[in-house]
Amino acid sequence: MFTEVSLSLSFFLSLGCTECCLKCLRGIPYPSLIATILLYAGVALFCGCGHEALTGTVTILQNYFDVIRAPGDSLDVFTMIDIIKYVIYGIASAFFVYGILLMVEGFFTSGAIKDLYGDFKITTCGRCVSAWFIMLTYIFMLAWLGVTAFTALPVFMYFNIWTICQNTTVLEGASLCLDPRQFGVVTIGQEKTVCAGSEKFFKMCESKELDMTFHLFVCALAGAGAAVIAMIHYLMVLSANWAYVKDACKMQKYEDCKSKEEQELHDIHSTRSKERLNAYT
Repeated sequence: MFTEVSLSLSFFLSLGCTECCLKCLRGIPYPSLIATILLYAGVALFCGCGHEALTGTVTILQNYFDVIRAPGDSLDVFTMIDIIKYVIYGIASAFFVYGILLMVEGFFTSGAIKDLYGDFKITTCGRCVSAWFIMLTYIFMLAWLGVTAFTALPVFMYFNIWTICQNTTVLEGASLCLDPRQFGVVTIGQEKTVCAGSEKFFKMCESKELDMTFHLFVCALAGAGAAVIAMIHYLMVLSANWAYVKDACKMQKYEDCKSKEEQELHDIHSTRSKERLNAYT
C-alpha cells in the first residue's frame, strides 16, 4: 500500500519536473545562444592566438633581426605591439559583457517568454533598446571587418617569409633577403636585412617560433572571421526580435482598444438595464 502511494507520488513529481524542464528549454532563445557561443569562440580565438603571435613576433625580431627596443618613450614596433596587446585585453572584456547583454535581450524579446510568465507589456523603452542594439551590432560588425582586414596583413607578411624559406631550400644559390624596412617594422635608416645563406636566416627558417607565429596569426584571422559571422547572426536575430516587438506592440494596442470598447458596451448595457428596471417599477 505505502509502496504504491510512494510510486504514484514520485511519478507525478517526475512528470511535473519534466514539464518544468520543457518550459525552461522552450524559453531559451536558441538563435541568440548560437550567436553568443560563436562570438565567444571567435573573440577567444582572436585574442588568445593574437596575443601569443605578437609575443612570438617580438622574439623573432629580437633574436634574428637584432631589433632592440628604443630607449625612452619613443614610438617603435615594440611599443606598438604592447599597445595592440592592451587593445586585445579591452576587446576580450568588452565583448564578453556585450555577449551577455545580447543574450539577455534575446530572452526578453523571445516569444517563448510569453508562455512562461504570461502576457507582457511592450513599452517605448523596450523598442528603443532593441533599435539601439541593432545599430550598435551593425557598428561592431563593421569594426570586426576592419579587424579582419588588419589581421590579414601579418598573415600575408609571414606567408611571404615562409615562402622565401621554402624557396631557398629548393633553389640552390638563390639570392633572397628579408628586409623589415619593407614592412615598416624599422625606420629607413636602420638596415636589419637577413639574407639567404647566413646563419641567422637558416636558424630562423628552422625555428619553431616562425612556424608557430605564422599559424597563430592564421588562427587569429579565423577568430576574427568567426566574430564577423557572429555579428551578422546577431543582426538577423535582432531584426527578427524587432519585428516581433513591433507586431506585439500593434497587438497590444488592438487588445487595449478592444477591451475599452467591450467595457463601453458593457456600461451602456448596464445603464439601459437599470433604466428599464426603473421604468418597470
